[in-house]
Amino acid sequence: MSADVILVLNAGSSSIKFALFDTTLRPLPREPLWSGKAEGITTAGATFSETGTPAQPLTLPSDRPYHATLEHIRTRVTAQLGTRRLKAVAHRVVHGGMKYFEPVRVDAAVLADLRSYIPLAPLHQPFALEAVETLLRLRPELPQVACFDTGFHRTMPRVEQMLPLTRSAWEQGLRRYGFHGLSYEYLSIALPERYGDAARGRTLAAHLGSGASLCALQRLQSVGTTMGFSALDGLMMGTRCGALDPGAVIYLMQVEKLSLEQVAHALYHESGLLGLSGVSSDPRVLLQQEGNANVRDALALYVRRMVREAGALAAVLGGLDMFAFTAGIGEHNSMIRGRVCAGLAFLGIQLDEASNQANAPVISSATSRVKVVVEPTNEEWIAARQANVLVA
Repeated sequence: MSADVILVLNAGSSSIKFALFDTTLRPLPREPLWSGKAEGITTAGATFSETGTPAQPLTLPSDRPYHATLEHIRTRVTAQLGTRRLKAVAHRVVHGGMKYFEPVRVDAAVLADLRSYIPLAPLHQPFALEAVETLLRLRPELPQVACFDTGFHRTMPRVEQMLPLTRSAWEQGLRRYGFHGLSYEYLSIALPERYGDAARGRTLAAHLGSGASLCALQRLQSVGTTMGFSALDGLMMGTRCGALDPGAVIYLMQVEKLSLEQVAHALYHESGLLGLSGVSSDPRVLLQQEGNANVRDALALYVRRMVREAGALAAVLGGLDMFAFTAGIGEHNSMIRGRVCAGLAFLGIQLDEASNQANAPVISSATSRVKVVVEPTNEEWIAARQANVLVA
């Protein structure tokens, strides 16, 4: 007897994560039947891994590496399906603009709308849409569901959404949207399951990966976040600058004579940890090279920006009951967590060093006024869950 499964594709600029979820079980299992990822797609060192196998080199053509990766994943998915029937494909789409907050089945008209938001998320949007377009062409009868990172933040109060620009700019959609919504939505489910009412109060969540943001949650809903109109805003990141004085952008164009395209490339790809250190965008690499003054500066600013933004959002919340770390750096880098929490000691945060080193679920001490936790995210399950409801 065939079983219905949902395929989730989480496409980034140089990687694609994928997972198959069995929709015949109730509730939808959080662990996928099968999953994997392709990494380094745009480099000579591309790799592919899936459940039960280590990462293997992936040979890709130089002219269409992303398309070739999608084809490789499609072949592997077909092999894994066996007698199961593919019910839908859920895509993590970073930006839904003013029009899309809830998951939506993608057709040609929706796809055209989503393409118009590419300038707002150039590191992610075009690659997710390439996957959607490819599958729409190959399997037009198969539902393609877009699940939006901006959707979770629709609960932010109006004052948090506004930008200090003209009224016409607001009416044209220039506002703060917020991102990493699938990750924060997962935390809004997982944290109260594990910690009960303690998670329903004033919670600050830190999604720290190559992209990074903070989200203030009250009653498990977003009331503020560090990313705004684009995924370039807020915290300093691996290669992105985060919040930046707009006068610096004007200077780069007027005085340094950088073109619009050059400025965009610099802010998205050459800034952040990579730009300031001149060494790497990866904190794990930088923490091994703190003898280098530029590396020390980069890490110091990286942590300082987190502390500053966390303090601002704690003010928005009126205090703090819980601090939750998630995503690659948040879940696995005890040194970064320790430095951020040391900077927030004024809020009553005290870490248990042994628990922090062990990446334990709770890393705060028994006397800490704020409970500090580490919670692995599960964006793929959230996308599968949303798609499963939509195409039921």
